[in-house]
Amino acid sequence: MSIIRTIEELESHYGVPNENSTVKEVDFITPEYRRIIEVSPFATLATAGPEGLDCSPRGDMAGFVRIHDERTLMLPDRRGNNRIDSLRNIVRDPRVALLFLVPGAGNTLRVNGRAHLSVDPDLLDSFAVQDKAPRSVMVMTVEAIYFQCARAIVRSDLWNPEKHVDRRSLPTPGQILAALSEDRIGGKAYDDAWEARAQKTLW
Repeated sequence: MSIIRTIEELESHYGVPNENSTVKEVDFITPEYRRIIEVSPFATLATAGPEGLDCSPRGDMAGFVRIHDERTLMLPDRRGNNRIDSLRNIVRDPRVALLFLVPGAGNTLRVNGRAHLSVDPDLLDSFAVQDKAPRSVMVMTVEAIYFQCARAIVRSDLWNPEKHVDRRSLPTPGQILAALSEDRIGGKAYDDAWEARAQKTLW
């Protein structure tokens, strides 16, 4: 096997990126990047901590990530499974990254920076939906922001409804839980109750 072990070997193998790949990176939110954030209903949040890495989905109504100013983003922590893996990491290591997707669009938007968690009551209330405030808000200082070209979305044909997988062909959450717990939890009852439960706990 041939293994790349140094940055010099890596750069020699791939070559130098062109100007299109480097000029797009800045340390503030441009008007063009603002527009992408404003219409995005989904992002992934990457964090790092002593136990390792975490990449977590975040989604809400378009514009759910608030642009406070050209260097600051705010992300409410909506209700979830209460594992708080991402939040544990942020408390101990402020480095974070966001990847924004816009349905139907090929380009994605990457944002790297550092974050802290705020539980300021006024800030939490400002993010309330249906009178339900988030438990915390991630306040992120932007250090690098740039768009990612559309090749990955094009190759995957991600937005093509004809390529959507039939959910019935996949294991359900209830089936997975039952298999991993020797049927102590999960199962059909879990799946049957999930939709109604989720509707009551989205925010």
